[in-house]
Amino acid sequence: MELCTYKINITGTVQGVGFRPFIYTLSQRYLVTGTVSNNSNGVEIIINTDTLTLKQFLIAVEYEYPLLATIETIQHKEITYKAFDNFEIIQTQSKGNITVNIPPDVSICEACEKELLDPTNRRYGYPFITCTHCGVRYSIIYNLPYDRSHTSMKTFEMCKVCESEYTNPLDRRYHAQPIGCYDCGPKLQLMDNVGKLIDTKNEIEKSVALLNEGKILALKGVGGYHLICDATNEDSIRELRKRKNRPTKPFAVMVGDIKMARELAVISKQEEELLLSQERPIVVVKMKEKHSSIIAPNISYIGLFLPYTPLHLLLLNKLNRPLIATSANVTDEPICTNLESLQMLQGVYDYVLDHNRDIVNGCDDSVVMVVKEQQVVIRRSRGYAPVRVTLPFSLRQNVLALGANQKNTIAIGFDNQVILSPHIGDLDSISSIEYYEKNIETLERIYNFKAHIIAYDKHPKYESTKVANKIIKNNEDIVGKEVQHHYAHILAVMAEKQIKGKVFGVAFDGTGYGDDGMLWGGEFIVCDAQEYKRVASIEYFKLLGGTKAIKEPKRVALSLLFSLYGEDVLSLDNPTTQEFSSVELRTYYIAWEKGLNAPLSSSIGRVFDAVASLLGICQVMSFEGESGMMLEELFDSSVEGYYTFGYENEKIDILPLLTQLLKEKNIATAVSKFFHTLVEIIARVYEPYDLPLVLSGGVFQNRVLLGLVLERFPNAIISNTIPPNDGGIALGQVMATFGTLRN
Repeated sequence: MELCTYKINITGTVQGVGFRPFIYTLSQRYLVTGTVSNNSNGVEIIINTDTLTLKQFLIAVEYEYPLLATIETIQHKEITYKAFDNFEIIQTQSKGNITVNIPPDVSICEACEKELLDPTNRRYGYPFITCTHCGVRYSIIYNLPYDRSHTSMKTFEMCKVCESEYTNPLDRRYHAQPIGCYDCGPKLQLMDNVGKLIDTKNEIEKSVALLNEGKILALKGVGGYHLICDATNEDSIRELRKRKNRPTKPFAVMVGDIKMARELAVISKQEEELLLSQERPIVVVKMKEKHSSIIAPNISYIGLFLPYTPLHLLLLNKLNRPLIATSANVTDEPICTNLESLQMLQGVYDYVLDHNRDIVNGCDDSVVMVVKEQQVVIRRSRGYAPVRVTLPFSLRQNVLALGANQKNTIAIGFDNQVILSPHIGDLDSISSIEYYEKNIETLERIYNFKAHIIAYDKHPKYESTKVANKIIKNNEDIVGKEVQHHYAHILAVMAEKQIKGKVFGVAFDGTGYGDDGMLWGGEFIVCDAQEYKRVASIEYFKLLGGTKAIKEPKRVALSLLFSLYGEDVLSLDNPTTQEFSSVELRTYYIAWEKGLNAPLSSSIGRVFDAVASLLGICQVMSFEGESGMMLEELFDSSVEGYYTFGYENEKIDILPLLTQLLKEKNIATAVSKFFHTLVEIIARVYEPYDLPLVLSGGVFQNRVLLGLVLERFPNAIISNTIPPNDGGIALGQVMATFGTLRN
């Protein structure tokens, strides 16, 4: 058959994942000549072959691609004939706009793990062993295309042996950018908390000895530092809680293998698959009773994850016990990524197990759970991010979406694609805002991206809004687009599921700025990508003390008691009123009556807080969502029935619910009926609508509520790859710009 020359362009996650060596191997199988190279959009292949072989070649590409790769498009066309003597992998071609996916950081592969533990292998025990099928990616990238010179490995000159592997197309380390060994790669160093080097021949063995002594270590990982200690040593855990000022928030636990995980928790098949996946997220699972309650006080669930780096594996193999592994950061600050930022925690850790490979892009651990056999992402970061989402339509202009103020992520949108950043965090401090702005700059730089539209939250006091206004002020050709918070929540799910038409959205969360300037959070919305209508909401109630009420459920409960009983509350005796002195009750009543520092809210998240206070379960929270978690613990699946509530003129009156709840003698019954009432509220409002039901907002991270709603409405749509909390807001903001044009 006649030979022709074809150009094949492949987009997706096809760089840094062994894709070019894979193509080279196929070229040898099908005896084709030509070239393969990376470019700014993905991979480009030029081959000489006949039409039949071309067809077989393309089928092999589509069905046999490397494990870490994802293919979005394969396009081919015949071009002017060009002769080739052989097939070669050639230098990266960098032309045009950058659209290629950034490869995420993934866990160590089986082949590298086997070599790591093989005494005859030259990389035996080497804590940075890697290949094209595993290891660091996003966390070390300065720019695309993904070449060693564009990563923090550029300062490590390869030895001759590593270079021979790196340049051999048939070697699994061909163009593995983080490649190294004892002679030429990154190295460990162990220091005390003032930076003094510990003289030891084996940093890992010494670190394990320190852990056995009950010491707390800071461990430099992939996207930042962990604080680690022996998870079986309660004194160490108490000390870590004391030093980090973290009295009750659960700690994540790293286990050596799935067998160790099963000793600590009841694990379903789907949860096991997530634990063993290449992304290695923290998976929230049901704890076995014998496990220490100090790791997750008052809560029967625990976050477990398996080692994802060779360093973790080596530590856990020698320790042979689980490790507490929590992010090293000051409360509300970004994860520490270098020794300078780690110094803020000098009083928390005793020693630092460090290494000299720079972390370019910070990346926290991802967190997921399974509810009714559906995956729910609580934090999307290491292993999963950055993530590309295909929209159900094409954007007219480039969009930069700046997200919300809590659990922030950012996104860039172009054509029908959105790139969503890893979890950035809360924007509550100067350093967190600096980190946020650095992430914006990083995403724009890597993708050579220039925004035409800035999408941002309506809340005028959000730091993300202030950043948006600053960008717009300094760039006359950029258009700003305010996006209502709860509308963005629903749009994020629609983007993930590629829904074009109208939906009935239920957005339950803690706080979001409403169109009327009030604090929304119990919203029922009919919407599509072009418009939305608020068709129902929780009747407004006052938040005593404003933002203080977010952390003090007793304030929300007291306000609702004032709504129910007015001044008579001053003589009531219940778990909420017992938290205040008579003088405080009088003062707060006056503040409530006059609306002093008492903004109006329709938040279901705050209703959870109020119920927890009224039942004496939680009066002051030490971490976000604590009241909801404690209510989960008291839910009794055998309890049936719900409380009555009011619903007229598009407003849901929850006061009748609270009146009945206060009369309940059994706390578990009260909690269970409360959950059932929320489901009934959704059912009542949704009843007249013949539209898909979409659920979003941080309250739907509550395992009990989400499970009950999915039982009642099996076809309800939730996000499975994007967080339902504010981590998905940026994606929804991009969706909301459909039809927006700059001047």
